[in-house]
Amino acid sequence: MLTKWCRVFPGLPEEVSNARHFVASLLADRGPVEDAVLVVSELATNALRHTRSGMPGGWFLVVVGLGDDLVRIKVVDQGGARVPHLCPVTSREEGGRGLRLIDALAKNWGYTILPDGRFVWADLVRASV
Repeated sequence: MLTKWCRVFPGLPEEVSNARHFVASLLADRGPVEDAVLVVSELATNALRHTRSGMPGGWFLVVVGLGDDLVRIKVVDQGGARVPHLCPVTSREEGGRGLRLIDALAKNWGYTILPDGRFVWADLVRASV
């Protein structure tokens, strides 16, 4: 990645919208804005729902990396009991489809466990600019 930006957000549900606006403003005229906004929305929401980031005093960090042919969206959270995983398609649960959506949009995605949290990332193909 040639260029990186990052911003910390309080671990509050209304901050997911602010994370979307942050990513959209960075990628305007530079990359796949709609897909990147959707990815950061899903990753930030998962951070709040499934990790300590959604607890009082929690936070999450959004990192946007811009390369020649890829945009990497990364959300760092404060960790939780479970690791990110694809839920079964047959699941009748209301949620659980966010990572499937990211899997369909991204060239690649993954996660890394950190001592005090983890980060989940997705690489999106950047159209010719």
